[in-house]
Amino acid sequence: MAKAIMIQGTMSNAGKSLLAAGLCRIFKQDGYRVAPFKAQNMALNSCITKEGLEMGRAQAVQAEAAGIEPSADMNPILLKPSSDTGSQVIVCGTPIGNMEAKAYFSYKKNLIPEIKAAYERLSSSYDIIVIEGAGSPAEINLKKDDIVNMGMAEMADAPVLLVGDIDRGGVFAQLYGTVLLLEEKERARVKGLILNKFRGDKTILDPGIEMLEKLCKIPTVGVVPYMDVRIEDEDSLSSFLEGAGSPETAKVDIAVIRFPKISNFTDFGAFACIPGVRIRFITSTGELGNPDMVILPGTKSTVADLLWMRQNGLEAAILKLADRQVPIWGICGGYQMLGERLEDPQTVESPNGSVRGIGLLPLATVFEQEKVRTRVTGAFGEMDGIFSELTGKNVEGYEIHMGRTWINREEGIVDTARIRDGIPEICRPTVYVMECQSNSKRVKTDGYSRGNVYGSYVHGIFDSEEAAGIVAAALMKRKGLTDVAAERLDYRAYRESQYDKLAEKLRENLDMEEIYKILEKGAQDGKAED
Repeated sequence: MAKAIMIQGTMSNAGKSLLAAGLCRIFKQDGYRVAPFKAQNMALNSCITKEGLEMGRAQAVQAEAAGIEPSADMNPILLKPSSDTGSQVIVCGTPIGNMEAKAYFSYKKNLIPEIKAAYERLSSSYDIIVIEGAGSPAEINLKKDDIVNMGMAEMADAPVLLVGDIDRGGVFAQLYGTVLLLEEKERARVKGLILNKFRGDKTILDPGIEMLEKLCKIPTVGVVPYMDVRIEDEDSLSSFLEGAGSPETAKVDIAVIRFPKISNFTDFGAFACIPGVRIRFITSTGELGNPDMVILPGTKSTVADLLWMRQNGLEAAILKLADRQVPIWGICGGYQMLGERLEDPQTVESPNGSVRGIGLLPLATVFEQEKVRTRVTGAFGEMDGIFSELTGKNVEGYEIHMGRTWINREEGIVDTARIRDGIPEICRPTVYVMECQSNSKRVKTDGYSRGNVYGSYVHGIFDSEEAAGIVAAALMKRKGLTDVAAERLDYRAYRESQYDKLAEKLRENLDMEEIYKILEKGAQDGKAED
Protein backbone atom coordinates (compact mmCIF):
# COMPACT_ATOMS: atom_id res chain seq x y z
CA MET A 1 0.00 0.00 0.00
CA ALA A 2 1.09 3.58 -0.68
CA LYS A 3 2.65 5.87 1.86
CA ALA A 4 0.52 8.93 2.58
CA ILE A 5 1.08 12.53 3.55
CA MET A 6 -1.72 15.00 4.22
CA ILE A 7 -1.92 18.78 3.76
CA GLN A 8 -4.32 20.49 6.14
CA GLY A 9 -4.85 24.22 6.57
CA THR A 10 -5.75 26.68 9.27
CA MET A 11 -8.57 27.98 7.05
CA SER A 12 -9.98 27.84 3.54
CA ASN A 13 -7.70 29.27 0.86
CA ALA A 14 -4.55 28.81 2.95
CA GLY A 15 -2.93 27.27 -0.11
CA LYS A 16 -3.56 23.56 0.46
CA SER A 17 -4.49 22.78 -3.16
CA LEU A 18 -1.44 24.48 -4.62
CA LEU A 19 0.97 22.89 -2.14
CA ALA A 20 -0.58 19.47 -2.77
CA ALA A 21 -0.13 19.97 -6.53
CA GLY A 22 3.49 21.00 -5.96
CA LEU A 23 4.24 17.95 -3.84
CA CYS A 24 2.63 15.74 -6.49
CA ARG A 25 5.00 17.19 -9.09
CA ILE A 26 8.05 16.88 -6.81
CA PHE A 27 7.34 13.23 -6.00
CA LYS A 28 6.77 12.54 -9.71
CA GLN A 29 10.08 14.21 -10.58
CA ASP A 30 11.77 12.06 -7.95
CA GLY A 31 10.55 8.91 -9.66
CA TYR A 32 7.53 7.94 -7.55
CA ARG A 33 4.08 7.00 -8.72
CA VAL A 34 1.97 9.59 -6.93
CA ALA A 35 -1.74 10.41 -6.83
CA PRO A 36 -3.81 13.13 -5.13
CA PHE A 37 -6.81 12.51 -2.89
CA LYS A 38 -9.49 14.63 -1.25
CA ALA A 39 -12.30 12.79 0.48
CA GLN A 40 -14.82 15.60 0.17
CA ASN A 41 -14.66 18.70 -1.96
CA MET A 42 -17.13 21.59 -2.11
CA ALA A 43 -16.71 23.49 -5.36
CA LEU A 44 -18.53 24.50 -8.51
CA ASN A 45 -15.39 23.85 -10.53
CA SER A 46 -15.45 20.26 -11.69
CA CYS A 47 -14.33 18.13 -14.60
CA ILE A 48 -15.21 14.85 -16.24
CA THR A 49 -13.00 11.76 -16.30
CA LYS A 50 -12.56 9.58 -19.36
CA GLU A 51 -15.16 7.22 -17.82
CA GLY A 52 -17.73 10.04 -17.77
CA LEU A 53 -17.54 10.57 -13.99
CA GLU A 54 -17.51 13.97 -12.31
CA MET A 55 -14.83 15.10 -9.85
CA GLY A 56 -13.43 18.28 -8.34
CA ARG A 57 -11.26 20.36 -10.66
CA ALA A 58 -8.56 20.81 -7.98
CA GLN A 59 -7.83 17.08 -7.85
CA ALA A 60 -7.80 16.91 -11.66
CA VAL A 61 -5.16 19.66 -11.64
CA GLN A 62 -3.16 17.77 -8.99
CA ALA A 63 -3.41 14.61 -11.11
CA GLU A 64 -2.06 16.55 -14.08
CA ALA A 65 0.83 17.74 -11.89
CA ALA A 66 1.43 14.08 -10.98
CA GLY A 67 1.43 13.12 -14.66
CA ILE A 68 -1.55 10.77 -14.40
CA GLU A 69 -5.10 10.55 -15.68
CA PRO A 70 -7.73 12.02 -13.32
CA SER A 71 -9.95 9.47 -11.57
CA ALA A 72 -13.12 9.91 -9.53
CA ASP A 73 -11.38 7.85 -6.83
CA MET A 74 -9.26 10.95 -6.16
CA ASN A 75 -12.36 12.86 -5.01
CA PRO A 76 -15.09 10.42 -3.98
CA ILE A 77 -17.44 13.11 -2.57
CA LEU A 78 -18.10 16.34 -4.47
CA LEU A 79 -20.61 18.91 -3.20
CA LYS A 80 -21.78 21.48 -5.74
CA PRO A 81 -23.66 24.29 -3.96
CA SER A 82 -27.06 24.94 -5.50
CA SER A 83 -28.24 27.43 -2.85
CA ASP A 84 -26.99 29.06 0.33
CA THR A 85 -28.02 25.99 2.33
CA GLY A 86 -28.00 23.08 -0.11
CA SER A 87 -25.81 21.23 -2.59
CA GLN A 88 -25.92 18.60 -5.27
CA VAL A 89 -24.16 15.55 -3.84
CA ILE A 90 -21.93 13.59 -6.20
CA VAL A 91 -20.59 10.24 -4.96
CA CYS A 92 -17.81 8.46 -6.84
CA GLY A 93 -18.50 10.60 -9.88
CA THR A 94 -22.30 10.19 -10.05
CA PRO A 95 -24.96 12.62 -8.70
CA ILE A 96 -27.19 11.07 -6.05
CA GLY A 97 -29.44 14.11 -5.48
CA ASN A 98 -29.66 17.45 -3.72
CA MET A 99 -29.43 17.82 0.07
CA GLU A 100 -29.76 20.62 2.55
CA ALA A 101 -26.68 21.14 4.73
CA LYS A 102 -28.26 19.72 7.90
CA ALA A 103 -29.51 16.60 6.11
CA TYR A 104 -26.11 15.99 4.52
CA PHE A 105 -24.31 16.45 7.83
CA SER A 106 -26.39 13.60 9.26
CA TYR A 107 -26.02 11.48 6.13
CA LYS A 108 -22.31 11.80 5.36
CA LYS A 109 -21.11 9.10 7.76
CA ASN A 110 -22.89 6.63 5.44
CA LEU A 111 -20.34 7.58 2.79
CA ILE A 112 -17.31 6.45 4.80
CA PRO A 113 -17.23 3.00 3.09
CA GLU A 114 -17.16 4.73 -0.32
CA ILE A 115 -14.30 6.97 0.81
CA LYS A 116 -12.30 4.07 2.20
CA ALA A 117 -12.83 1.96 -0.91
CA ALA A 118 -11.75 4.80 -3.22
CA TYR A 119 -8.66 5.50 -1.14
CA GLU A 120 -7.69 1.82 -0.98
CA ARG A 121 -7.98 1.49 -4.76
CA LEU A 122 -5.57 4.38 -5.19
CA SER A 123 -3.28 3.18 -2.44
CA SER A 124 -2.88 -0.20 -4.11
CA SER A 125 -1.80 1.41 -7.39
CA TYR A 126 0.60 4.17 -6.31
CA ASP A 127 3.69 4.70 -4.16
CA ILE A 128 2.58 7.95 -2.52
CA ILE A 129 -0.83 9.54 -1.92
CA VAL A 130 -0.93 13.31 -1.28
CA ILE A 131 -4.13 13.94 0.67
CA GLU A 132 -5.72 17.37 0.89
CA GLY A 133 -7.98 18.45 3.74
CA ALA A 134 -10.79 21.02 3.59
CA GLY A 135 -11.18 24.24 5.53
CA SER A 136 -9.69 23.72 8.98
CA PRO A 137 -9.40 20.65 11.22
CA ALA A 138 -10.21 22.90 14.20
CA GLU A 139 -13.84 23.56 13.24
CA ILE A 140 -14.96 22.10 16.55
CA ASN A 141 -18.66 22.33 15.65
CA LEU A 142 -18.06 20.06 12.63
CA LYS A 143 -15.59 17.54 14.04
CA LYS A 144 -18.17 14.89 14.79
CA ASP A 145 -18.11 12.31 11.99
CA ASP A 146 -15.37 14.26 10.19
CA ILE A 147 -14.49 12.61 6.88
CA VAL A 148 -12.12 15.09 5.26
CA ASN A 149 -9.59 16.38 7.84
CA MET A 150 -8.41 14.43 10.90
CA GLY A 151 -11.06 11.81 10.28
CA MET A 152 -9.49 11.14 6.88
CA ALA A 153 -5.98 11.29 8.33
CA GLU A 154 -6.98 8.52 10.74
CA MET A 155 -8.55 6.43 7.96
CA ALA A 156 -5.33 6.67 5.93
CA ASP A 157 -3.05 6.69 9.01
CA ALA A 158 -1.39 9.74 7.45
CA PRO A 159 1.02 12.28 8.97
CA VAL A 160 -0.14 15.88 8.57
CA LEU A 161 1.55 19.09 7.44
CA LEU A 162 -0.40 22.09 8.74
CA VAL A 163 -0.41 25.21 6.53
CA GLY A 164 -1.08 28.77 7.67
CA ASP A 165 -1.71 31.79 5.44
CA ILE A 166 0.63 34.60 6.48
CA ASP A 167 -0.76 36.93 3.80
CA ARG A 168 -4.01 37.27 5.74
CA GLY A 169 -2.18 38.12 8.93
CA GLY A 170 -2.04 36.39 12.30
CA VAL A 171 -0.32 33.27 11.01
CA PHE A 172 1.23 32.36 14.39
CA ALA A 173 -2.19 32.58 16.06
CA GLN A 174 -3.67 30.55 13.19
CA LEU A 175 -1.20 27.72 13.61
CA TYR A 176 -1.00 27.68 17.40
CA GLY A 177 -4.77 28.07 17.80
CA THR A 178 -5.43 25.23 15.40
CA VAL A 179 -2.98 22.91 17.14
CA LEU A 180 -4.39 23.86 20.55
CA LEU A 181 -7.94 22.99 19.51
CA LEU A 182 -6.96 19.53 18.30
CA GLU A 183 -7.31 16.48 20.50
CA GLU A 184 -4.10 14.89 21.73
CA LYS A 185 -4.21 12.02 19.23
CA GLU A 186 -4.83 14.54 16.45
CA ARG A 187 -1.92 16.76 17.52
CA ALA A 188 0.30 13.67 17.38
CA ARG A 189 -0.40 13.42 13.65
CA VAL A 190 0.81 16.95 12.91
CA LYS A 191 4.48 16.50 12.00
CA GLY A 192 5.29 19.83 10.38
CA LEU A 193 4.14 23.46 10.10
CA ILE A 194 4.25 25.56 6.93
CA LEU A 195 3.93 29.34 6.71
CA ASN A 196 2.54 30.09 3.26
CA LYS A 197 2.34 33.20 1.02
CA PHE A 198 5.14 35.15 2.73
CA ARG A 199 6.41 38.44 1.30
CA GLY A 200 9.65 39.96 2.56
CA ASP A 201 12.78 38.93 4.47
CA LYS A 202 12.39 35.49 6.05
CA THR A 203 14.86 36.27 8.83
CA ILE A 204 12.29 38.65 10.33
CA LEU A 205 10.14 35.60 11.07
CA ASP A 206 12.84 33.67 12.95
CA PRO A 207 11.92 34.78 16.52
CA GLY A 208 8.23 34.00 15.89
CA ILE A 209 9.00 30.62 14.35
CA GLU A 210 11.23 29.70 17.30
CA MET A 211 8.47 30.57 19.78
CA LEU A 212 5.83 28.80 17.66
CA GLU A 213 7.85 25.59 17.61
CA LYS A 214 8.29 25.69 21.40
CA LEU A 215 4.56 26.24 21.94
CA CYS A 216 3.40 23.61 19.46
CA LYS A 217 6.33 21.18 19.88
CA ILE A 218 6.17 20.72 16.11
CA PRO A 219 8.95 21.71 13.67
CA THR A 220 8.48 24.24 10.89
CA VAL A 221 9.24 22.56 7.57
CA GLY A 222 8.94 25.58 5.33
CA VAL A 223 8.25 29.26 4.77
CA VAL A 224 6.82 29.48 1.27
CA PRO A 225 6.85 32.86 -0.49
CA TYR A 226 3.98 34.29 -2.44
CA MET A 227 4.62 32.56 -5.76
CA ASP A 228 4.01 33.91 -9.23
CA VAL A 229 2.75 30.68 -10.73
CA ARG A 230 -0.35 30.41 -12.86
CA ILE A 231 -2.07 27.23 -11.75
CA GLU A 232 -5.80 26.75 -11.40
CA ASP A 233 -7.26 26.49 -7.92
CA GLU A 234 -10.70 25.42 -6.80
CA ASP A 235 -11.93 28.69 -5.30
CA SER A 236 -14.17 30.79 -7.50
CA LEU A 237 -12.24 33.47 -9.40
CA SER A 238 -8.79 32.31 -8.51
CA SER A 239 -6.04 34.89 -8.27
CA PHE A 240 -4.38 33.90 -11.53
CA LEU A 241 -7.56 34.82 -13.42
CA GLU A 242 -9.14 37.78 -11.69
CA GLY A 243 -7.60 40.97 -12.99
CA ALA A 244 -5.31 39.18 -15.46
CA GLY A 245 -3.74 41.90 -17.58
CA SER A 246 -3.52 45.47 -16.33
CA PRO A 247 -5.62 48.30 -17.84
CA GLU A 248 -2.41 50.10 -18.77
CA THR A 249 -0.98 47.26 -20.87
CA ALA A 250 -4.18 45.59 -22.06
CA LYS A 251 -4.82 45.65 -25.79
CA VAL A 252 -7.86 43.37 -25.58
CA ASP A 253 -10.52 43.62 -22.87
CA ILE A 254 -12.64 40.51 -22.23
CA ALA A 255 -15.54 40.83 -19.78
CA VAL A 256 -16.79 37.63 -18.11
CA ILE A 257 -20.18 37.77 -16.40
CA ARG A 258 -19.69 36.80 -12.78
CA PHE A 259 -22.87 34.85 -12.17
CA PRO A 260 -23.88 34.26 -8.53
CA LYS A 261 -23.44 30.52 -9.19
CA ILE A 262 -20.57 30.76 -11.68
CA SER A 263 -18.88 27.43 -12.39
CA ASN A 264 -15.83 26.26 -14.30
CA PHE A 265 -14.28 29.72 -14.48
CA THR A 266 -11.06 27.91 -15.44
CA ASP A 267 -12.38 27.85 -19.02
CA PHE A 268 -10.66 31.22 -19.50
CA GLY A 269 -7.24 30.40 -18.10
CA ALA A 270 -5.63 30.35 -21.55
CA PHE A 271 -6.54 34.01 -22.12
CA ALA A 272 -4.92 35.01 -18.83
CA CYS A 273 -1.59 33.72 -20.16
CA ILE A 274 -1.58 35.81 -23.37
CA PRO A 275 0.25 39.14 -23.07
CA GLY A 276 -2.02 42.10 -23.75
CA VAL A 277 -5.27 40.31 -22.86
CA ARG A 278 -7.21 41.51 -19.85
CA ILE A 279 -9.84 39.33 -18.15
CA ARG A 280 -12.46 41.14 -16.04
CA PHE A 281 -15.24 39.51 -14.03
CA ILE A 282 -18.21 41.85 -13.79
CA THR A 283 -21.51 41.85 -11.90
CA SER A 284 -23.21 45.10 -13.01
CA THR A 285 -23.76 47.35 -16.01
CA GLY A 286 -21.55 49.96 -14.37
CA GLU A 287 -18.62 47.53 -14.48
CA LEU A 288 -19.29 46.33 -18.03
CA GLY A 289 -17.93 49.34 -19.90
CA ASN A 290 -17.02 48.76 -23.55
CA PRO A 291 -15.36 45.34 -23.73
CA ASP A 292 -14.00 43.81 -26.90
CA MET A 293 -15.76 40.53 -26.08
CA VAL A 294 -18.27 39.27 -23.51
CA ILE A 295 -18.29 35.71 -22.18
CA LEU A 296 -21.25 34.13 -20.43
CA PRO A 297 -19.65 31.28 -18.44
CA GLY A 298 -21.04 28.11 -16.97
CA THR A 299 -23.34 28.24 -13.96
CA LYS A 300 -24.89 25.78 -11.53
CA SER A 301 -28.22 27.67 -11.75
CA THR A 302 -28.83 28.72 -15.34
CA VAL A 303 -32.40 30.00 -14.96
CA ALA A 304 -31.81 31.85 -11.70
CA ASP A 305 -28.64 33.48 -13.03
CA LEU A 306 -30.39 34.48 -16.27
CA LEU A 307 -33.13 36.16 -14.24
CA TRP A 308 -30.47 37.84 -12.08
CA MET A 309 -28.88 39.24 -15.23
CA ARG A 310 -32.26 40.34 -16.56
CA GLN A 311 -33.13 42.16 -13.33
CA ASN A 312 -29.84 44.04 -12.99
CA GLY A 313 -29.77 45.25 -16.58
CA LEU A 314 -26.88 43.14 -17.85
CA GLU A 315 -29.04 41.29 -20.35
CA ALA A 316 -30.14 44.55 -22.00
CA ALA A 317 -26.55 45.78 -22.03
CA ILE A 318 -25.37 42.57 -23.71
CA LEU A 319 -28.07 42.87 -26.37
CA LYS A 320 -26.87 46.40 -27.14
CA LEU A 321 -23.28 45.17 -27.45
CA ALA A 322 -24.42 42.35 -29.75
CA ASP A 323 -26.19 44.90 -31.98
CA ARG A 324 -22.84 46.67 -32.27
CA GLN A 325 -21.30 43.33 -33.35
CA VAL A 326 -19.26 42.94 -30.16
CA PRO A 327 -18.60 39.16 -29.95
CA ILE A 328 -20.67 37.32 -27.35
CA TRP A 329 -19.66 33.77 -26.38
CA GLY A 330 -21.63 31.49 -24.07
CA ILE A 331 -20.33 28.28 -22.50
CA CYS A 332 -22.62 25.60 -21.04
CA GLY A 333 -25.18 27.54 -18.95
CA GLY A 334 -24.20 30.73 -20.76
CA TYR A 335 -24.79 28.95 -24.08
CA GLN A 336 -28.26 27.87 -22.91
CA MET A 337 -29.10 31.48 -21.96
CA LEU A 338 -28.28 32.72 -25.48
CA GLY A 339 -31.19 30.69 -26.89
CA GLU A 340 -34.83 31.69 -27.23
CA ARG A 341 -36.28 29.78 -24.32
CA LEU A 342 -35.40 27.53 -21.39
CA GLU A 343 -37.91 25.02 -20.05
CA ASP A 344 -37.73 23.23 -16.70
CA PRO A 345 -40.93 21.14 -16.46
CA GLN A 346 -39.46 18.87 -13.77
CA THR A 347 -38.09 21.79 -11.71
CA VAL A 348 -34.58 20.38 -12.01
CA GLU A 349 -32.99 23.80 -11.59
CA SER A 350 -35.80 26.21 -10.89
CA PRO A 351 -39.53 26.38 -10.13
CA ASN A 352 -40.00 29.00 -12.84
CA GLY A 353 -41.07 26.57 -15.58
CA SER A 354 -40.56 28.10 -19.03
CA VAL A 355 -38.33 31.18 -19.16
CA ARG A 356 -37.54 33.40 -22.12
CA GLY A 357 -33.90 33.29 -23.17
CA ILE A 358 -31.77 36.18 -24.39
CA GLY A 359 -32.72 35.27 -27.95
CA LEU A 360 -29.40 35.74 -29.74
CA LEU A 361 -29.39 32.14 -31.02
CA PRO A 362 -32.36 30.13 -32.40
CA LEU A 363 -32.17 27.48 -29.70
CA ALA A 364 -34.34 25.98 -27.00
CA THR A 365 -33.20 24.08 -23.90
CA VAL A 366 -35.13 21.63 -21.72
CA PHE A 367 -33.70 20.59 -18.34
CA GLU A 368 -33.81 16.88 -17.51
CA GLN A 369 -33.12 14.87 -14.38
CA GLU A 370 -30.14 12.98 -15.80
CA LYS A 371 -26.91 14.95 -16.04
CA VAL A 372 -24.80 14.79 -19.20
CA ARG A 373 -21.24 13.93 -18.19
CA THR A 374 -18.85 13.18 -21.01
CA ARG A 375 -15.41 13.92 -22.40
CA VAL A 376 -15.49 15.14 -25.99
CA THR A 377 -13.13 15.60 -28.91
CA GLY A 378 -13.89 17.20 -32.23
CA ALA A 379 -13.34 20.37 -34.22
CA PHE A 380 -14.82 23.78 -34.77
CA GLY A 381 -17.32 23.79 -37.61
CA GLU A 382 -17.43 26.46 -40.31
CA MET A 383 -17.27 29.51 -38.07
CA ASP A 384 -19.06 32.70 -38.96
CA GLY A 385 -18.11 36.23 -38.03
CA ILE A 386 -14.93 37.57 -36.51
CA PHE A 387 -13.59 34.16 -35.41
CA SER A 388 -13.78 32.43 -38.80
CA GLU A 389 -10.12 31.41 -38.51
CA LEU A 390 -11.16 28.90 -35.82
CA THR A 391 -12.84 26.81 -38.53
CA GLY A 392 -11.50 23.25 -38.46
CA LYS A 393 -9.31 23.74 -35.40
CA ASN A 394 -9.35 20.84 -32.95
CA VAL A 395 -11.47 20.93 -29.81
CA GLU A 396 -11.06 18.76 -26.72
CA GLY A 397 -12.89 19.17 -23.43
CA TYR A 398 -15.84 17.91 -21.44
CA GLU A 399 -19.54 18.50 -20.86
CA ILE A 400 -21.44 18.75 -17.56
CA HIS A 401 -25.04 19.90 -17.86
CA MET A 402 -28.64 19.01 -17.05
CA GLY A 403 -30.18 20.69 -20.12
CA ARG A 404 -30.61 19.36 -23.66
CA THR A 405 -30.45 21.99 -26.39
CA TRP A 406 -31.84 21.81 -29.91
CA ILE A 407 -32.54 24.09 -32.85
CA ASN A 408 -35.77 25.95 -32.19
CA ARG A 409 -36.65 26.32 -35.87
CA GLU A 410 -37.64 23.97 -38.70
CA GLU A 411 -35.14 25.24 -41.30
CA GLY A 412 -32.30 22.96 -40.24
CA ILE A 413 -28.84 23.38 -38.79
CA VAL A 414 -26.26 24.33 -41.39
CA ASP A 415 -26.19 27.62 -43.32
CA THR A 416 -29.79 28.48 -42.48
CA ALA A 417 -30.80 31.98 -43.45
CA ARG A 418 -32.16 34.11 -40.60
CA ILE A 419 -33.86 37.47 -40.74
CA ARG A 420 -33.21 39.83 -37.84
CA ASP A 421 -34.12 43.50 -38.13
CA GLY A 422 -34.50 42.93 -41.88
CA ILE A 423 -30.90 41.73 -42.25
CA PRO A 424 -30.27 38.15 -43.47
CA GLU A 425 -27.92 36.24 -41.19
CA ILE A 426 -26.29 32.83 -41.21
CA CYS A 427 -26.43 30.26 -38.44
CA ARG A 428 -23.83 27.54 -38.30
CA PRO A 429 -22.85 24.90 -35.76
CA THR A 430 -19.96 26.20 -33.67
CA VAL A 431 -18.51 22.82 -32.82
CA TYR A 432 -18.65 19.40 -34.40
CA VAL A 433 -17.95 16.95 -31.61
CA MET A 434 -16.95 13.33 -31.69
CA GLU A 435 -18.56 12.23 -28.45
CA CYS A 436 -16.82 9.39 -26.61
CA GLN A 437 -18.85 7.63 -23.95
CA SER A 438 -19.35 3.99 -22.93
CA ASN A 439 -16.95 2.86 -25.68
CA SER A 440 -19.25 4.26 -28.39
CA LYS A 441 -18.74 7.22 -30.69
CA ARG A 442 -21.18 9.46 -32.50
CA VAL A 443 -20.83 12.73 -34.31
CA LYS A 444 -23.04 15.56 -33.10
CA THR A 445 -23.12 19.33 -33.08
CA ASP A 446 -22.38 20.83 -29.70
CA GLY A 447 -22.61 24.54 -30.26
CA TYR A 448 -23.95 27.23 -32.53
CA SER A 449 -22.97 30.55 -34.08
CA ARG A 450 -24.87 33.44 -35.56
CA GLY A 451 -22.81 36.35 -36.79
CA ASN A 452 -20.59 37.29 -33.86
CA VAL A 453 -22.61 35.30 -31.31
CA TYR A 454 -21.14 31.93 -30.35
CA GLY A 455 -22.02 29.21 -27.89
CA SER A 456 -20.98 25.71 -26.92
CA TYR A 457 -21.44 23.14 -24.18
CA VAL A 458 -17.74 22.25 -24.25
CA HIS A 459 -15.72 23.27 -21.19
CA GLY A 460 -12.07 23.81 -22.09
CA ILE A 461 -12.96 24.98 -25.59
CA PHE A 462 -10.27 27.69 -25.48
CA ASP A 463 -7.59 25.35 -24.11
CA SER A 464 -7.06 23.59 -27.41
CA GLU A 465 -3.95 24.49 -29.35
CA GLU A 466 -4.15 28.00 -30.85
CA ALA A 467 -7.82 28.66 -29.96
CA ALA A 468 -7.30 31.44 -27.39
CA GLY A 469 -4.54 32.99 -29.50
CA ILE A 470 -6.76 33.06 -32.59
CA VAL A 471 -9.55 34.75 -30.63
CA ALA A 472 -7.18 37.32 -29.14
CA ALA A 473 -5.56 38.04 -32.54
CA ALA A 474 -8.97 38.54 -34.17
CA LEU A 475 -10.00 40.99 -31.45
CA MET A 476 -6.72 42.90 -31.85
CA LYS A 477 -7.10 43.03 -35.63
CA ARG A 478 -10.60 44.41 -35.25
CA LYS A 479 -9.16 47.28 -33.21
CA GLY A 480 -6.61 48.01 -35.91
CA LEU A 481 -3.70 46.57 -33.96
CA THR A 482 -2.15 44.94 -37.00
CA ASP A 483 1.34 45.46 -35.64
CA VAL A 484 0.57 43.31 -32.60
CA ALA A 485 0.41 39.54 -32.89
CA ALA A 486 -1.34 37.54 -30.19
CA GLU A 487 0.80 34.73 -28.89
CA ARG A 488 -0.31 31.32 -30.17
CA LEU A 489 0.00 29.59 -26.84
CA ASP A 490 0.14 25.83 -26.32
CA TYR A 491 -1.81 26.00 -23.07
CA ARG A 492 -1.13 22.41 -22.07
CA ALA A 493 2.62 22.89 -22.46
CA TYR A 494 2.32 26.14 -20.53
CA ARG A 495 0.59 24.39 -17.63
CA GLU A 496 3.34 21.76 -17.55
CA SER A 497 5.95 24.50 -17.27
CA GLN A 498 4.04 26.04 -14.39
CA TYR A 499 3.97 22.74 -12.46
CA ASP A 500 7.74 22.51 -12.87
CA LYS A 501 8.13 26.11 -11.73
CA LEU A 502 5.97 25.39 -8.67
CA ALA A 503 8.03 22.33 -7.79
CA GLU A 504 11.26 24.30 -8.11
CA LYS A 505 9.98 27.04 -5.78
CA LEU A 506 8.79 24.51 -3.20
CA ARG A 507 12.10 22.65 -3.26
CA GLU A 508 13.81 25.97 -2.48
CA ASN A 509 11.51 26.79 0.44
CA LEU A 510 10.43 23.48 1.96
CA ASP A 511 12.66 21.12 3.90
CA MET A 512 12.10 18.23 1.52
CA GLU A 513 14.59 16.03 3.38
CA GLU A 514 12.47 16.39 6.53
CA ILE A 515 9.25 15.87 4.57
CA TYR A 516 10.61 12.62 3.14
CA LYS A 517 11.48 11.53 6.69
CA ILE A 518 7.93 12.33 7.79
CA LEU A 519 6.58 10.39 4.84
CA GLU A 520 8.78 7.41 5.66
CA LYS A 521 7.95 7.33 9.37
CA GLY A 522 4.24 7.91 8.85
CA ALA A 523 1.88 9.01 11.61
CA GLN A 524 2.86 6.37 14.16
CA ASP A 525 5.82 8.20 15.58
CA GLY A 526 4.91 8.64 19.22
CA LYS A 527 2.31 10.79 20.93
CA ALA A 528 2.18 14.54 21.26
CA GLU A 529 4.36 15.83 24.06
CA ASP A 530 2.78 17.29 27.15
